[in-house]
Amino acid sequence: MEVNKIQKKDLLKVYIRTFFHQGSWNYERMQALGYCFDLIPVLNKIYDKKGDRIEAYKRHLEYFNTHQFMANPILGVNIALEEKIALGGDIDDGAVNAVKIGLTGPLAGVGDPVFLGTLRPLLAALGASFALQGNFLGPLLFFLLFNVIRLGFMWYSLDFGYQKGLSLLADISGNALKKLTEGA
Repeated sequence: MEVNKIQKKDLLKVYIRTFFHQGSWNYERMQALGYCFDLIPVLNKIYDKKGDRIEAYKRHLEYFNTHQFMANPILGVNIALEEKIALGGDIDDGAVNAVKIGLTGPLAGVGDPVFLGTLRPLLAALGASFALQGNFLGPLLFFLLFNVIRLGFMWYSLDFGYQKGLSLLADISGNALKKLTEGA
């Protein structure tokens, strides 16, 4: 049995695709098409048979909706699950979707308060204070800091979700998310 088919370069392909995650949002399945699009490089790599790839695509075209920056840890967990399935693990389609749907709500509830309710206003105020002093770098500072933090988080959380796999659920089921949200 092969240990890991997924490498960092495969995760990088998924990471780059997450920038377009919201590009196909719709009212029926919300972000599902973007989510499946994100996973295509990995699914194509781990499934040799066309029928297995099609089944994996169908699994990830089910309803999905969370905060756009918080989709990456879920992607990481699903990549780990799909890899286990491809290597002969006993995981059914329902379990893959249950994990995905189960993580969307809690992570969506963290994304808005942390990124949009705390980080963005804080960095915007910092940039504005520079701009009010006549420094033209204020808006640039805001833009750079916000995106460095956002993009760094998105990469780290994708890799973290993949490395932790299902054990991430135990961490989330504790009070970690609640404490993070209340702190923000």
